[in-house]
Amino acid sequence: MARAAPSSRPPRRKRFGQHFLHDPGAIERILAALDPRPGEHLVEIGPGRGALTRQLLAHEDCTLDAIEIDRDLAAALAAAFGSPRHTLHTGDALEFDFTRLAAQRGGPLRIVGNLPYNISTPLLFHLARHADAIVDAHVMLQREVVARLAAKPGGGDYGRLTVMLAPRMSVARLFDLGPGAFQPPPRVWSALVRLTVLDRPRFAVSPRYAEVVQAAFAHRRKTLRNALAPLMSREEIAACGLDAGSRPETLRPEDFNTLALALDRTRV
Repeated sequence: MARAAPSSRPPRRKRFGQHFLHDPGAIERILAALDPRPGEHLVEIGPGRGALTRQLLAHEDCTLDAIEIDRDLAAALAAAFGSPRHTLHTGDALEFDFTRLAAQRGGPLRIVGNLPYNISTPLLFHLARHADAIVDAHVMLQREVVARLAAKPGGGDYGRLTVMLAPRMSVARLFDLGPGAFQPPPRVWSALVRLTVLDRPRFAVSPRYAEVVQAAFAHRRKTLRNALAPLMSREEIAACGLDAGSRPETLRPEDFNTLALALDRTRV
């Protein structure tokens, strides 16, 4: 029996959580949502096999930086990045310095990408830390993660991710993508979300904001009094105008910041 000809495409690496976007209609909708304009600085996270990348490279009046962790995939894409305006970075987006890239490009960045499910939350936190260097991000995520991003206080989807991004970003859920838009198809639906960095933070964020939010949501079923016991007393919570017996998921982002500011004053 004759052997099948070897595939010219790099193999999928399961450890990277790869599900490659391939549906032309989905790519068209993503590009329409992104709507690149002349002079903008685009960054694609996880170009994979290049289905979206090729369309982004066609916008020659924009710069494009692509970040790919898989060396085989990066090698297959390298030939398309022959211009100083188009650069392929082989490395981990979780460790990438977006602030430095914005300084090198001479302006803030617009992020686009199909984020691997297994690192989507830490990658969103990483992007938030570089918010001053970013205009917006159009990213595909697991649909449940997008629900958490867009959640309001009091709902089951509301949690640490929602609260941590709220001071700097607005969230717009754009459309859903079925498993068939990807190869191989994931077992879950995806959604495209637009995260827009606000010109000014919604409030002046305390240096201890992240600490309070993390403690509050470490055990979702605990009351605020019990969740924050290592940080502050019931009386200190009450002094912030908050019910120590309430659940963390009922608080607004501003309420967590009020608690963090109280810690700033009392734990000098």
